[in-house]
Formats: sequence, C-alpha cells, structure tokens
Amino acid sequence: MSGTRIEDFTYLLPDERIARYPVSPRHNSKLLIYKNGTITDDRYVNLANHLPEHSLLLLNNSKVIEARLHFKKSTGGQIEVFCLEHSNKYPDVSSAMQQKGSVEWLCQIGGVKKWKTGPIELYFESNGTQHTLSAEQMERSDSGFKIHFTWTATDLCFAEILNLVGKIPLPPYLNREAEESDKTSYQTVYAKEDGSVAAPTAGLHLTETIFKQLAAKNIHPANLTLHVGAGTFKPVKTETAEEHDMHAEFIEVNQDLLQALIAQPDQIRVAVGTTSLRTLESIYWMGVKLLSNPESRLENIELQQFEAYQLPQVIPFIDAINAVLKQLILEQVDQFLTKTSLMIKPGYRIRSVDAILTNFHQPRSTLLLLIHAFVGKDWKEIYNHALNNDYRFLSYGDGSLLWLNDSKSIFK
Repeated sequence: MSGTRIEDFTYLLPDERIARYPVSPRHNSKLLIYKNGTITDDRYVNLANHLPEHSLLLLNNSKVIEARLHFKKSTGGQIEVFCLEHSNKYPDVSSAMQQKGSVEWLCQIGGVKKWKTGPIELYFESNGTQHTLSAEQMERSDSGFKIHFTWTATDLCFAEILNLVGKIPLPPYLNREAEESDKTSYQTVYAKEDGSVAAPTAGLHLTETIFKQLAAKNIHPANLTLHVGAGTFKPVKTETAEEHDMHAEFIEVNQDLLQALIAQPDQIRVAVGTTSLRTLESIYWMGVKLLSNPESRLENIELQQFEAYQLPQVIPFIDAINAVLKQLILEQVDQFLTKTSLMIKPGYRIRSVDAILTNFHQPRSTLLLLIHAFVGKDWKEIYNHALNNDYRFLSYGDGSLLWLNDSKSIFK
C-alpha cells in the first residue's frame, strides 16, 4: 500500500515512563536538544543558553476549560458531558463562553444509553445560594451531540459555570481523575484565551524565571491561539496517514502576531509546541491561498487536511504572512477566526520556524508524523535516547528542543 505507513511510527512506551504528574518547579523538567544531528541533555531552566539572541518565541495562549461535567440522573445513573466546541450560532468561542443563562455546545456524552430523553441536572452553589445547571439534547451528528445548557444563576456566564462545576479534561492516558492541583499545573503560565480541551503541553515547562532569562538575551514572545480539540488524542487506526481523518481546530489570527512575524524577516523563530507550529504553517498557507486567488476573503480561507500539498510551493514565508496582514487591513478587522485541518507528515517542508520546543508524543500519532517532518528519520534516535536516559513522556513529561536540519539558523 502506498502512503505513509503508521506502523513505521510506533515504539515501545512502557507505562512507567508516562508522567502522571509534573515536576516542581516546572522548569526543572529535562530538555533534550537536537541540533545538526547531535543530541545533548539539559533542563528547561537553562533554555536561554540554547537560543540565539533576538530569537522570537511563538506561544499558544489558549486556555484549557473545565470541559467535563458530571450529571447524575434521578435514578442514580452517572452521565458525563464533555464540551468539545461552541455551536456555530456564535461567532467564536469567546462569545459562547460569555453567554449568560443558556448556551448551545457540541459535546461528547459518556453513558448516553442512560440518557434517553428529557433534561438532566446538576446542582451547585454560588454566593451562598443553591442553583441548577440543566442539559438537554438538541440533535445528534457524526461529531457528537448538540446540547442546550441552561442555569438558574443567570448573572454568571458559561465560563464561570464551567469554573464552578466542571473538571479539567486530563488526557485519557494519564489514567486518573483530575485533582485540584491540575487546575494550575495543566495550564501554561501565559494561558489567556478560553477554548482548549487539552493543554498546549510544550508550554507547561515555561515559567516567569525562564521568561526573565530569555528577555535578558532579547528573546521575546509573540502570542497566537489554536484551541486544542479532543481530536488531538484521536489514535490513528488506519494503515496509512493519508487515510486518517485529521481533526479540525479553531485558530485566531491577529495583526500583532503578523507584525511580529515580519518585523525582522531573518530572525530565528521557535515554535513552542506542535499547536503553535500547526497554526503558523496554516497561516502561511492561508496567505498562499490569498496570493493565488486575490478575490478570496478571510471567511473562506479555512485550510483542509491535504490542501497545502496542492498549493504553490515556492512563495516565501514573509510574502504569505504579508498577504494575510494586508487582507486584515483591507477588511478592516484586527483579527479573524478560522479552522485548520492541516496534516504535517513526512515530506512536508517546514516554512515558519527554525526550531520547535515539544514534548514526547504517543506512538502511532499524527504528532510523530510532524516530528518526522522536522528531523527526518532521526526521530527514532531522539526517542531512543529519551527512553534510554530516563526522560518522562507525554503531557506532564519532559521535552525537547529540535532544530530543523535544513535551518538557516546559526548561533551568533
């Protein structure tokens, strides 16, 4: 069978190597550095030593919402409602989170066979008063259930309701219930925009201490937003990557980010996490689409799974980013919201950054395909080194700084 065989992206991950909890402080996590085919070991607290002056750090500032809600039927049956994404009746996730009294949301349901008809309820307290949150099924689709939530504390918005009664949606491979400490530890220190159901975990290691050290070398951050969906944990069950249905995720693009990307065209750019990289690469291809079709508007440049592979391949990164910026100015908006389903797989050429900070990912995952696009077949050597040197894996685990093999970047 032609295509990228998923079997080639597996490795043995012993259960004891999966980090169930983060280290404290966060920046004491181990950091593997891969550059020019050489692997060295350090810790995140020394990150500034491994980046050249004036680099640009690209951070995903999406914030994890307490998306798991546990209802109990009058008969005693437990039903879990997992909020995935906002209904399309709202322009963006921020608007949906600010709704008061009622809201519609696309959800997954655990124990749905116990919930035939009618509303289910849970009770909570706010300002010393008992209140009720009700959920009722509206319709079912291939992607889940549309749920209509209503609550009696009508002065509270949905974000506040989730904060009161919801649970942090820890990845299933942690195999434990969310604890109070996860509300802080499963959130980056720079998280701002509500909307993710999984943390952009590469940023969990970064602390104010690290940012101060980076600033001393004139290394500054720029924020972007990709709201991580539950599909990030979706295992690849097909024989090839090309048969896998890549999940779509919301990204927010604003003028400040675009200005930061073009301000110094030769500056070293470092993506913090695969979500930041997917966002940057998607913005690039959206710019290519605008240049290829000048009649396009922001509302119709959503990126499909393999669309990038059919678009013109020779447009410089800065030109594409400029095209998106000009379109924002033309349409007189500061930012826009769209979706990307981009799959980055072997053979894909990275355009947006010179390096990536990233955790160690699950076997047979689309994230390993992305790592291959970055470092080629050396991904196996990197992962074997991590396994042989007591690195901790997955969301709460250690991480790596990977430099592109064909990167223009050099230390100055």
